[in-house]
Amino acid sequence: MFDLTLSFDNGPEPEVTPAVLDVLRARGLRATFFTIGQKLARPEGQALSRRAHDEGHWIGNHTWTHSVPFGERREPDLVEQELVQTERAIGDLAHPRRLFRPFGGGGNLDARLLNPAVLRHLQAQRYTCVLWNAVPRDWADPEGWCDTALAQCQAQPWTLMVLHDLPTGAMRHLDRFLGTVAERGGRIRQDFPPDCVPIAEGQVVRPIDGYVTQH
Repeated sequence: MFDLTLSFDNGPEPEVTPAVLDVLRARGLRATFFTIGQKLARPEGQALSRRAHDEGHWIGNHTWTHSVPFGERREPDLVEQELVQTERAIGDLAHPRRLFRPFGGGGNLDARLLNPAVLRHLQAQRYTCVLWNAVPRDWADPEGWCDTALAQCQAQPWTLMVLHDLPTGAMRHLDRFLGTVAERGGRIRQDFPPDCVPIAEGQVVRPIDGYVTQH
């Protein structure tokens, strides 16, 4: 028995996101989609995110460009360009808790995630920062990621998994993965493990120093 929270990063993608939503709807499951602002700003991206929202999924901010982790950036307009602009694109699709997921550069959980200016903004604007504890690297192993993902689920009581609705071919196996999770007694839920949420509505509730670079 284990719990699993599903999250999908780096979309929306017209080639992939509709099929992901179809699978989730058919199974009666809900997830969180952490969207890229510049994709969401396109009409097709906006329509897909609205569909996800209307079907009960949560929409979160995953930066505008998803280019370089914030801890490695020093531009004075970083917050405006990457966070504020994306939140503007999300608009009325935003979750009440203003969900944000930083770019980890491949799933890293270290000081590359945030810098002090970003942290101050997250606190001031009452964001909830959502990290992860499982990254099966579906983008790098589109055929074999399911086995990795199942092993990660079975290694801990509650997994917050990062998958990607990207055109790699990996999401062709999503339904099979979810079927195996059900067969093995997994319970899929939409909320987040507390250990993966260091900032809740602007309040630092878990140790955060290891995720913030000091310039």
